[in-house]
Amino acid sequence: MIDNLKNRGQWATRMGFMLACAGSAIGLGNIWKFPYIAGMNGGGLFVLIYLFCIFAVGIPIMICEFAVGRSTQSSPVEAFRKLTSKNSFWQIVGWMGILSGFVILSYYSVVAGWAMHYVFLSVKNFNGATNPEVISGFFGALYSNGWVNLFWHAIFMLLTISVILGGVKKGIERAARWLMPILFGMMLLLLIRSSFMSGFSQAVSFVFSPDASKLTAAGVLEALGHSFFTLSLGMGAMLTYGSYLSHKTDLVKSSIIISIMDTAVALIACLILFPVLFTYGMSPEAGPGLVFKSMPMVFSQLPGGTIFAVIFFLLLTLAALTSAISLMEVVTSFFIDTLGWKRKTATLLPGFLIFLFGIPSALSGGALSKFTMLGGKNFFDAMDYLSSNWFLPLGGLCIALFVGYRMDLSLVKKEFKENSIFAKLFTPWFYCVRYLAPLAVAIVFLYKIGLLKF
Repeated sequence: MIDNLKNRGQWATRMGFMLACAGSAIGLGNIWKFPYIAGMNGGGLFVLIYLFCIFAVGIPIMICEFAVGRSTQSSPVEAFRKLTSKNSFWQIVGWMGILSGFVILSYYSVVAGWAMHYVFLSVKNFNGATNPEVISGFFGALYSNGWVNLFWHAIFMLLTISVILGGVKKGIERAARWLMPILFGMMLLLLIRSSFMSGFSQAVSFVFSPDASKLTAAGVLEALGHSFFTLSLGMGAMLTYGSYLSHKTDLVKSSIIISIMDTAVALIACLILFPVLFTYGMSPEAGPGLVFKSMPMVFSQLPGGTIFAVIFFLLLTLAALTSAISLMEVVTSFFIDTLGWKRKTATLLPGFLIFLFGIPSALSGGALSKFTMLGGKNFFDAMDYLSSNWFLPLGGLCIALFVGYRMDLSLVKKEFKENSIFAKLFTPWFYCVRYLAPLAVAIVFLYKIGLLKF
């Protein structure tokens, strides 16, 4: 393969790379989605199955993405072209990654804007409101206010673009070195506060004590699906970050560490949220409204709640930003590698187009609330449905099939074993990639699109 690392950029340190990848994986899915789906599926056994799926499916596919990226030192489309041919069918997988990054960031930025707005509301102590119903109603007012959504959507996209403009070392890696320790520090503060609440022991029992009676077959598939999506797989992010790696890095060890960091954040998020809910007699089965409806109500009753509300929603914002950076870099790297654009142009123009494409999502609760598509879904929900249920599982499935059946076996072995302390695990890993991972992702895909029901 042509060594073009010097032209494209390269990670300055292994730690910078792992923090950037952890930042990509650690997002709203960990702090927002995982706690509420764990709550809805009874906690304990769901968490145990989720952990198993991380190691059996998530990590093997992450190694695949890193291997494809590093072996070609290219963005998704160019990577598959180099490993096959310019007109190969497999380049569609690369295009799917670019499309996923573009579409997901367009509406993810809107959700991140909600977190930013809640930082603002927390600073104002929710305008002095104390009635739980009034506080819960703030989200409905925000969702329907198109102008406020557009404002925060624009601010968040500007933050994301400003990081990407700095390049790999001075932009992405530098941001990760600052943002990730701050994120971990905020989580530690909130965890310490939660540990002193009366509901903490109940929360620990709920999260870590298996109860088979509370888990359904659909819950098992939810655990499998989230274990895959939480690691930023199937969207070209890990492939792109892997393309900036030197051959001195242990891909397997890095994948394991990144996955452990990501999983730890998801579990800590549960131990932050559930003690608060149990202490104040609220249900962990609150669903998607857990973060933006239930938690603000609880913070209003908690001593010093204003401070912790600010910290919590800042945490959400930082988690969203670290993930958004990786999504933007997937798109930017494509324009740099394929069209030969300078980083400035390859960031500003696509960034502006992503912002424009996100406008309908920002207006989905207001001016465009009556506009529906894909079976009655509004624009925001339609984009989320397409990305989560189609783009990502298909992307992950194709990555596993490509590495397992199409990529040159000697190159696969080289990437897995090079400078790795886990070289002897190649055979069981390759077995997972060839058989277990594709089967698991295919089942999730069929379940997500409604062809497999329980």
